[in-house]
Amino acid sequence: MTETRWASGVGIATTAADGSILDTWYPSPVLAPLAGRDVAAERAALEPQTGSDERLGTSTAVVEIEIDLDAAVGSVSDAYLRLHLLSHLLAAPNTINLDGIFGHLPNNAWTNAGPTTPEFAAANLASMKRASIQVYAQDKFPRLTDYVLPEGVRIADGSRARLGAHLAPGTVVMHEGFVNFNAGTVGTSMVEGRISQGVIVGDGSDIGGGASIMGTLSGGGTHRVSVGSRSLLGANSGIGISLGDDCVVEAGLYITAGTKVVLVSEPKTADGSFQTVKASQLSGVNGVLFLRNSVTGAIEARRRQGVGVTLNEALHA
Repeated sequence: MTETRWASGVGIATTAADGSILDTWYPSPVLAPLAGRDVAAERAALEPQTGSDERLGTSTAVVEIEIDLDAAVGSVSDAYLRLHLLSHLLAAPNTINLDGIFGHLPNNAWTNAGPTTPEFAAANLASMKRASIQVYAQDKFPRLTDYVLPEGVRIADGSRARLGAHLAPGTVVMHEGFVNFNAGTVGTSMVEGRISQGVIVGDGSDIGGGASIMGTLSGGGTHRVSVGSRSLLGANSGIGISLGDDCVVEAGLYITAGTKVVLVSEPKTADGSFQTVKASQLSGVNGVLFLRNSVTGAIEARRRQGVGVTLNEALHA
């Protein structure tokens, strides 16, 4: 019999006037059931932070919850606990069940004073402006930095990392970088491009400016793309295959699973030509340089020797 993987949290839930829960903040989620925690003390510490906010038509209250990480998402507070576990680095991307999360997360109007419903915000924009309340987004997912401040991480623009992003110490997310929920880094990394849902980037890797890594939320793809250690995606490049360790993708080059790649470092075929394969056959292979031949236009894969990119230590200290 499989042992249940429990997680629990004591937090503050925001409720709209109709009684629907908009979000839940958990300051100290754990990978354990509620039994054994001093729930009374945790509740007492949070109670002074609760109350009502007429400006947003909301109220807050302390809640407690425990969940089975292998079961589907069952409520708004359940969904928020799973996102907190990822951003607190208690669970790695793709290791907990997120089925049903979109159906349970409400589409909130996010303000600098907290969430409210889009209907309330639309009907009260004038009074909210007089109270210096600004609506900065309307979405199901909030900003990471409104709920979790990852230790040892730099995030230049808080709107570019969603709650549920997994950012290891030493990670730098620059202004145009983006990290979705259930995705992120497992070591020191530079992020100036897009890390889509389900994608994991290895230690010492660099996602260049404007680079894009395919996720699985749309387009019908099922492969979970990952980037190994010390690999580089050049500026404005993109991948739909995984990269192994010490790999480089040339700036501006986009490689999908079906891209035809010439293996110029391998022995030629009987007719004297280089072997051509689909890029999917090179998914996860270590030490590969992908580039486009500027004369023929063919996409080539060459073997690389030694260690890949080296990040600037001063930037990631």
